[in-house]
Amino acid sequence: MAEPILTELATKVVAADFADFPEATVRKAKLHILDTLGVSLAGATSSETKLVIEALGLRGKKGEASAWGLPLKTDARTAAFINGVSAHAFELDDSGGCDHSGAVVLPAVIAALETMERPIDGRLFLKSVLLGYEVGRRVLEASGGYEVHNGNGWHSTGTCGSFGAAAAVATLIGLDKDRLASALGCALSYSGGTWAFIHEGGPAKKLHAGRAAEGGYTAARLAAVGFEGPLSAFDAVWGGYFQTFGDERAAPRELCRDFGQYWRLNRCSIKPHATCRGTHSAIDAVDLMLNEHGLKSEDVASVTIDMSGFQFRMCGHKTVTSRAQAQMSLPYAVAARLHYGKVSLAELAEDAWRSPAIGGRLDRLTVRINEAMRDEDEPSVEMRTHDGSTFAATIEHPLGGPLNPLSDERIIAKYADLASSVLPETRVGALRDLVLDIDAATDVRPLIDLLKP
Repeated sequence: MAEPILTELATKVVAADFADFPEATVRKAKLHILDTLGVSLAGATSSETKLVIEALGLRGKKGEASAWGLPLKTDARTAAFINGVSAHAFELDDSGGCDHSGAVVLPAVIAALETMERPIDGRLFLKSVLLGYEVGRRVLEASGGYEVHNGNGWHSTGTCGSFGAAAAVATLIGLDKDRLASALGCALSYSGGTWAFIHEGGPAKKLHAGRAAEGGYTAARLAAVGFEGPLSAFDAVWGGYFQTFGDERAAPRELCRDFGQYWRLNRCSIKPHATCRGTHSAIDAVDLMLNEHGLKSEDVASVTIDMSGFQFRMCGHKTVTSRAQAQMSLPYAVAARLHYGKVSLAELAEDAWRSPAIGGRLDRLTVRINEAMRDEDEPSVEMRTHDGSTFAATIEHPLGGPLNPLSDERIIAKYADLASSVLPETRVGALRDLVLDIDAATDVRPLIDLLKP
């Protein structure tokens, strides 16, 4: 009988060594960790995180793990869930992995870290994170890719992220091949989350990151004590992942093909704007046209945007009655950029999206589906000025992506700005220094205290 593909993947994950990761990949991993911690600390102030804590009745309870940036301790599984919700709450977390790998992998790994009674060196910690990103992304690629899997209605952060979190935690706690395979098998039972949230603009999307972090953590812990997951999880069987969550475009062999030759974290993006990554190209196109042609926002009379059908379903709507809807609206992102000059947290606040000036901008903005566009094509933005001039631009590689990266300095500044909304300046600096030199640390557990308010 052929070896289950899940077992083959587990073998490759266990065999990975820290020395296999190039220096540039390690550096990028540290920046992604720092970025995720910054957006998570800020996200701890979000209404979503507050409601989760209220719903679970956690106020005043004690436990072994921390809700980052909050005076709250709970069990590690619940901490992974809360911190995952915080990480994704403001749509500033990284993308291009499972999709939002940082919001899934880091909450799970750090929850596990808080339960460890022995020192955990920085290289093991980094390896765990890198392998979490690797597995989560490979599951998405094997599902046919982002446009295929999400186009079928699944939200890949929830459906693929649980496997990444499980791989990361299993690596950190030292599971062998067989138990790591079981952890991935168990993670299938925690896989879920669809795009239904998009229609009413509710915040349920944030739960997907939290549930994947919680599920991956739990799956690894179950496997550690001998709970067996289905080794056929990725095989072509009734109930297998690809038979259930995929279609004929699934390619299970992508789970293992060329493992270790191109680490998937290298393709991930760090966000400069506080909206869905699908809106960023349009924001950058507006920036480009204004700067190239010496225009001011008040010069712009109207905007026309052509999008693929896939992108339109995801973020083409102009209805904005909540922060969650604003985060997922490309028209709002463009209107906010024109009116406010940027699209950060302040521009996602209620007084920003309720502004009559924004309503006027949206009224003069037209969104069209271009049937000739492929699902993955970036939108085309055309601006017409009051004097009748017309300018158009399409940004193929939005800012923050691997082919148009943010500078290290800008990423660190983003982290500092977000983290300082919760932590004192000395703590912000100490956390930054620890993360950026974490591969030299003999024990990374001091990280936990630095995340406390």
